[in-house]
Amino acid sequence: MKKALNIILLLFVLILSHNCVIAQTGSNDTLRVEAFITPEGDTIPSAWLPTVEVKSIMTSQLKNYWQNWTRLRNAVYVTYPYALRASVVINEVNSQLVNVKDEKLRKQIIKSRERDLKRDFADKVTNLSVYQGKVLMKLIKRETGNNCYDLIKEYKGGFNAGLWQTVAFLFSSSLKQQYDAKGEDQEIEKFVQEVRKLYGFKGE
Repeated sequence: MKKALNIILLLFVLILSHNCVIAQTGSNDTLRVEAFITPEGDTIPSAWLPTVEVKSIMTSQLKNYWQNWTRLRNAVYVTYPYALRASVVINEVNSQLVNVKDEKLRKQIIKSRERDLKRDFADKVTNLSVYQGKVLMKLIKRETGNNCYDLIKEYKGGFNAGLWQTVAFLFSSSLKQQYDAKGEDQEIEKFVQEVRKLYGFKGE
């Protein structure tokens, strides 16, 4: 009975407080409420309230959720700058190719930008994990509106696109990654907005 009353009191304190002082102690995520401020602006020190400690052992399901959450968040933070850079280069290439009809000249333009990308990003991108590569392909789709398969097909031809799609398939992946900001990729979109706000990127 006493334990139940303490839990109810803790919930009441958290609901009313505007500025709780919280410290984490122990190995089981113990939260200690030191004081709180009432809606009227009065501060009630911890000495006036009984100490309430809530302990919970993290379940394997919850632990797995947070591991996946952290993994995805880290992948977005690592790969989003590459996706932005790729979108810039693709827009530049497209603008250069607009009125170019000569196939040889088109290939020269594409190859020159390909060298730039390899010089700037080859080492970094090849060090990505397969999982990070999947996230990067989703983000490229987000930034350019085209999946990686279509981009390779456009600039390097259908044979190369098919070849690299086969390689991706061997790693249980696909170059045809889609992006649904309001559906299955909502979590990625939240992290993207977090990164954009943190580093001051303009646009959406």
